[in-house]
Amino acid sequence: MDVLVNLFVNGVSTGVLIFLLASGLTLIFGLMDVLNFAHGGLFAWGAFTGVWLFQVTGSFMFALLGAIVVGMFLGLILERFLIRPVYGNHVRQLLVTLGGMLVLSECIKVFWGPNPIGAKLPNWLQGSFTFDGIILIKYRLFVIVIGLLVYIGFVLLLRKTKIGLMIRAGVMDKEMVQALGINVKAIFSFVFLLGAGMAALGGFLLAPYSGVIFAEMGMQYAILAFIVVIIGGLGSVQGSVIASLIVGLAGAFTAYYVPDLSLAINMLMLLFVLLVKPTGIVGEKG
Repeated sequence: MDVLVNLFVNGVSTGVLIFLLASGLTLIFGLMDVLNFAHGGLFAWGAFTGVWLFQVTGSFMFALLGAIVVGMFLGLILERFLIRPVYGNHVRQLLVTLGGMLVLSECIKVFWGPNPIGAKLPNWLQGSFTFDGIILIKYRLFVIVIGLLVYIGFVLLLRKTKIGLMIRAGVMDKEMVQALGINVKAIFSFVFLLGAGMAALGGFLLAPYSGVIFAEMGMQYAILAFIVVIIGGLGSVQGSVIASLIVGLAGAFTAYYVPDLSLAINMLMLLFVLLVKPTGIVGEKG
């Protein structure tokens, strides 16, 4: 029983980290119709910036906020100079954002070197809790709480605010929103900044979770985020949550019970969803 509980907690915490990366990407993809592979580079920058700030200041929460700010700043630059000129052209978006990913990765090597860097936890997040013989690691529970707060924040933003209404309307029909006199470009920039900040947050939280970070980690997680976005449904935050948890839990249980299948499980799930429901779990036709 304790093994099942630990695998469940591990899977959920991994799914939360994936959600932080995919949540912004699904809005960017759904609202802006942008294939942004550079999103993974922001994830990597969040990891390296946060780890460096934690080493310098000793404050985990300050490093967390710093990683978000740097991610949003880089997102602003990417949206303004890299993404905006290629709106509506998927081929150019693919090429440009892949180039942006490579540039971001190489810039990491310039600042922090090409070698992997270790990441440590603060003292207050080290250790574990024990309930009836079940060991629960503090940091994984912390990640789950952060993910829950982010999801609640997204729901409140999208359902209870005016800008959330405009974002949801833009996902469904951005031409109509523009015809009503709403500044779609400003909404695009806001969504891109929000997604960039969440990607950087996910990267920083992943760093002590995995224990080591490296410059090329962005591409690995960008591909995983796109798998989650497609499985969940374009433009759906709720779909990203469900898909992220499915991918995280499937990875945790498969790695323990069927290790040989752990590398292929995500692609198998993606193929299954594309065959059964191409619009994704929560996606709608059109």
